[in-house]
Amino acid sequence: MKKILRYFFLALIAVVFVGTFVYLYKKSRPKPERFTNVEVTVKTIDKTSVITGKIIPRDEVNIKPQISGIISTLYKKAGENVASGEIIAKVKVIPDMGSLSSSESRVRLAKINLQQAQTDFDREKSLYDKKLVSTEEYEKYSQALAQAKEEYKAAEESLEVVRDGVARSNANSSSTLVRSTVSGIILDIPVKVGNSVIQSNTFNDGTTIATVADMGDLIFDGKVDETEVGRISQGMPMTITVGALQDLTFDAVLEYISPKATENNGTNEFEVKAAVTVPGGTTIRSGYSANATIVLERAENVIAVPESAVSYEGEASYVYVAQKDSTYKKTAVTTGVSNGVEVEIKSGLNGNETLRGNKIIE
Repeated sequence: MKKILRYFFLALIAVVFVGTFVYLYKKSRPKPERFTNVEVTVKTIDKTSVITGKIIPRDEVNIKPQISGIISTLYKKAGENVASGEIIAKVKVIPDMGSLSSSESRVRLAKINLQQAQTDFDREKSLYDKKLVSTEEYEKYSQALAQAKEEYKAAEESLEVVRDGVARSNANSSSTLVRSTVSGIILDIPVKVGNSVIQSNTFNDGTTIATVADMGDLIFDGKVDETEVGRISQGMPMTITVGALQDLTFDAVLEYISPKATENNGTNEFEVKAAVTVPGGTTIRSGYSANATIVLERAENVIAVPESAVSYEGEASYVYVAQKDSTYKKTAVTTGVSNGVEVEIKSGLNGNETLRGNKIIE
């Protein structure tokens, strides 16, 4: 009985050993590679470039005051429409004390001269009415009175300009009224009532009261890498996608390529601008981030295969064509335009083949 048990255990150990050996042997054997199959198609392939940038008005005009002073009234707000010549703000002048004192003195002197001229004229007129003086003598005093009145009026207007920034005689064209020089939408009013503002001069750009732009004339402003700038030219069509309006795309036409590069993180980039066509009823805000897609190369109605199905050995290109016996035949091809996903096959295929695709990982 003991011998039978001993033989049994020895046989069991042998079976386990052999089974383990067979299992490990099978595991160590390489599995046959399996691949997906892809069909050859005929289609149009576009090689495109995506340019990042933003949508801005073609022209933004900064409205500045013609005099220095303090903002007393704002008649408009950002986002409102404004017509050329329409008043945006009013500036209160802070007079220079020296100029104010001089103007007040001029008014007092002109008033004294006017009073004296009036007295002389009244006396001369009394004598003229009695036929005691000649007409020439009378007209001389009359002219002197008219000149004194004009001088007094001029002195008063000068005082008003120094004190108030505007004379009553030309209040409608006053430099204290800040008017828009163009028609459009007010993009920004960076000042508030009570802020001090200065006029533009040789040494200072002046304070911007408002920024006005025509939002019906928009452009795409972006940067293109130097490796692609040689492939684009003015007049090329572009498709604009705005990040804030993902469901909408706009047509654009490239109209400007900068002749000079700017360096950005060690890369040379060129500024490009394109005129954007915005459909009616669509609201675009200045400064929207946008991407412009431009077609660099196009191959229409060509044999196309996935890039992953093409193998490269040096300058040669190959694909593996599926055979009836489930094997693949290595076939040389000539490639053309590629969009990074699909590539044009110029020769080597007739368009009806099935190719080896990606390897199946189990």
